[in-house]
Amino acid sequence: MAAGGPGSTIDVMTSRIALRAAAMFDGATAARDPLVVVEDGRIVSVDAGTRVAPPADAQLVDLPGATLLPGLVDTHVHLGFDAGLDPVATLAERDPDEVLDAMAAAAAAQLSAGVTTVRDLGDRDYLTLALRERGGLLPTIVAAGPPITSPGGHCHFLGAATSGADGVRAAVREHAERGVDVVKVMASGGQMTPGTNWDATQFPPEVLRALVDEAHAHGLPVTAHAHAVDAIRDALAAGADGLEHATFVTADGPRLDEKLLAGVVRRRVAVGLTVGLEMVPGLEPPPDIRRHLPAILGVAAAICGSGALVVAGTDAGIAPPKPHGVLPRGLVQLTELGMTPLQALTAGTSVAATVCGLGERKGRVAPGYDADLLAVAGDPVTDTTALLRPLQVFAGGRAVVPVAA
Repeated sequence: MAAGGPGSTIDVMTSRIALRAAAMFDGATAARDPLVVVEDGRIVSVDAGTRVAPPADAQLVDLPGATLLPGLVDTHVHLGFDAGLDPVATLAERDPDEVLDAMAAAAAAQLSAGVTTVRDLGDRDYLTLALRERGGLLPTIVAAGPPITSPGGHCHFLGAATSGADGVRAAVREHAERGVDVVKVMASGGQMTPGTNWDATQFPPEVLRALVDEAHAHGLPVTAHAHAVDAIRDALAAGADGLEHATFVTADGPRLDEKLLAGVVRRRVAVGLTVGLEMVPGLEPPPDIRRHLPAILGVAAAICGSGALVVAGTDAGIAPPKPHGVLPRGLVQLTELGMTPLQALTAGTSVAATVCGLGERKGRVAPGYDADLLAVAGDPVTDTTALLRPLQVFAGGRAVVPVAA
């Protein structure tokens, strides 16, 4: 039996690996003294509290003082954006091969931070699907392709602008034929696109309904970029499965509509709160965000306390404070918004995996699940900042060297 430790080399010829840690969060509950056995990329057994001996034919990876948990799931990233000062211009200047190389680097940064599943909610030319096909050591990628938007609307430069019921139905059919996993629609404007307003809708209600109906007919869920209160209302009425941002913006700034939020809670529509910042000295958020930040945080805290189905989506890639791999900071932020550490961890693992359609494979440390695992220094069940200290990451049973240890 070979022994390993944090950051140690795992023998790729060993078919079975046994990981021992001080504690575990399994995606739902906490436990002590776990031993998790992995074979052929899957978890085959989990023991906790018994100090059972590892199998004789398994390579032991000993993680003293560490907590083992499922790999994290970021429900909103943009692998094609480089988190630079002008990610839109940089993306436009790159040819497809350059974009794929940059996306692979972004995916590697996600893995190194312990993020083993990402949902990409907006790319160019369906390149996220091409990256997935190219393979390599990547996080599991749930892909939306280019977001469907209105002519001149938010992120129209990604190539999926259309109008009218027939137009959105055709766009959904193209996305389905390409093989996307989810449909992203821009129900409101956004901060990255000059000429759009984040407090205004982009599609009439009947067109949004046509889009959702067409997506559901193809077996695809729909998540709606929705800052504006009216966009949230229209997306909910149209039958959307998820809401991104949900800042409840009006012409006078964010104003929580409690009746509308109650409908979101009742319908169990997933709310992807935009969390996770790595502040960069000298850089500030856009003026509208900066001016309204206290109200935005107040709305987010109310959503966290409402019983809504909340997940964490970082919007990684859209700006320097949003580097790829920033999700651990986002889960810390959820606790600052009122969640308990256990609720935040669940939002970033098992709940997020379910929202991404992967709840039977991802987000849990349990037999039969993919061996996407993260070991951190300390105990995030009592202190979520432990997530900022990765020691070891496994993606499908393959060891990943973290950026920081």
